[in-house]
Amino acid sequence: MDDNVEEQEFIDEDEIMLENAVLCPACNDVMGHIILKENAKGRGTDYLVKCEECEKVHTVHIRPPPVVKIPFILTEGPSSMTKVIEIDADEILELEDVFEEDEKLWSINQIEMKDERYVKHCEASLIVRASALRCDMVRVKLTMTRGEDSSSDVLIVPAETTYTAGHLIDLEGQTWRIRAIHMGRARTLRGTVEAREIKRMYLHEPPNPEHFAPRTPRERRQAWKEGKLGFNPEPILPKEIVKKGVTPSNKRKQKRPRN
Repeated sequence: MDDNVEEQEFIDEDEIMLENAVLCPACNDVMGHIILKENAKGRGTDYLVKCEECEKVHTVHIRPPPVVKIPFILTEGPSSMTKVIEIDADEILELEDVFEEDEKLWSINQIEMKDERYVKHCEASLIVRASALRCDMVRVKLTMTRGEDSSSDVLIVPAETTYTAGHLIDLEGQTWRIRAIHMGRARTLRGTVEAREIKRMYLHEPPNPEHFAPRTPRERRQAWKEGKLGFNPEPILPKEIVKKGVTPSNKRKQKRPRN
C-alpha cells in the first residue's frame, strides 16, 4: 500500500515539474524551471525562469503561432455561405473534425490545398479553402399521405433525435403515424432510427376514431355486448378466445350396437 502511495506522489510531482519544463541552455536538456517573472509581449509572454537542476537563470520567449485566414463554405440544409475563419498556421485540420461557429457545430467534409489537391488532413497554412456541414441539426425529409393525396415537408431537428416506425408524431397540431423509415439502402417498419441516419420518413394519417364507431342499431347493440360502449357485466368474448377456451359439449352420442 505504501509503495502505491509513494509511486502516485512521484507521478504527481513529475507532472507538476513538466508543466514548467523547458530547454535549459546550461544543462542542454529539458528541465523543470521556476518562474521568477513574466511580462506580456504582444500576443505572447516573456518568462524569466530558473533551472531547478543547475539554477541557471534565463529568459524564455513564448509566442503564439501565426494565424491564417481560411475561407470555409458552411452548408446548412439547402443553403450555404462563405465565412473566413482564423486558425493557427500550424494546426492540423482533418475530415470530420467538428468546430463551433456562430453558436452552431460544423463538421469538415472537404479540404483543398493550394495545389488544388483534396486531402483528408493538412496543416492550416497549406489550405486554400475548406467546406463543412452543420452537424448538430439535421434535415429529415417527410412524405405525408392523407388518403390518395401526398405532400412533402422537412423537419429540422437535433441529430440525436430518434424516431420509431409505427409510432405517432405531432406536426403543427396534426397527428400522423410513422408508416416507414428509409435509411438509404435499408427500410424499417418497426425499428428506431436516429435522425442523422434517416433519408426519408413516410407518414400516414392515423384512422379517425369515428371511423370505428357503430352506425346502425345492430352495430351499437353488438358494441355494447362486447363492452365497447361502457361497462357490460357479460360482454361477448371474441371468437378467437372462445375457440381456444371452450370445449364443445355437444358431442355426438354413439349408437348402441344392435343385439
